[in-house]
Amino acid sequence: MRIFLTGANGQLGRELQKRLQGTEFLATDMQELDITNEAAVSAMIGQFRPDAVIHGAAWTQVDAAEEKVDLAYKVNAIGTQNIAMACRECGAAMVYISTDYVFDGQLGRAYAETDATNPLSVYGKSKYAGEVLARQANDRLFVLRTAWLYGDGPNFVRTMLKLGQEREELQVVDDQYGCPTSTVDLAEAALRILGTKRYGTYHAVNSGVTTWYGFAKKIFELAGNTKVKVTPVTTEQFVRPAPRPAYSPLDTRLLRLALGWSPRPWEEALAEYLGRL
Repeated sequence: MRIFLTGANGQLGRELQKRLQGTEFLATDMQELDITNEAAVSAMIGQFRPDAVIHGAAWTQVDAAEEKVDLAYKVNAIGTQNIAMACRECGAAMVYISTDYVFDGQLGRAYAETDATNPLSVYGKSKYAGEVLARQANDRLFVLRTAWLYGDGPNFVRTMLKLGQEREELQVVDDQYGCPTSTVDLAEAALRILGTKRYGTYHAVNSGVTTWYGFAKKIFELAGNTKVKVTPVTTEQFVRPAPRPAYSPLDTRLLRLALGWSPRPWEEALAEYLGRL
């Protein structure tokens, strides 16, 4: 299978390139391909003629998106539409990486794929717009919603480890719940789902639920850092420009049924990740 990747220098893109060594693939980032340029996207994908495109490129600066609204939509919505249309032109399947931020976090349980979306932030709205436009442009589409991603690159885990070396006490939000997810498991899900014809929307996260505070505590526990004191705070005490969903765990039942495979518990995936740092 010939696979075309966008977001090559992102965390997922780097993991996918490791997995695809020895196969036919082309990995692009914004230096090689401006996904907001419809003609450029059509030309490059058309020339490579992939069997599938895994579209991981995105505007992911959640807070900055509140001010740079047009740019967030241009990348996450129009850019995604461009990829989807190019896939349709050459008959390629498409995997679009989306987010738990398409939900408002008010449901009180883990979200299923069929639950109503209601994004709170510009980032969430632009990613959902990408979902809608991609579905309209290409029937051969897999939408994989994920959350709290970490891998090779800047992420919450690395930030906590760095701050834990610099400070004696850290304050971390304890009233936002979600699913920390390793790029190892997300890459596995993306490649496995491409081996099927079960097009549709799936939730792809590591199993289990925690808060950012619980995530941080586990990071330091597994890293053997007993010196730093982690203090829970509320969202109101830690004001950010973009609103976040309070409770946005994702139910992976459909993914498990489609693949006969389950992502690992988040604690297990985190331990494996820390062991490689």
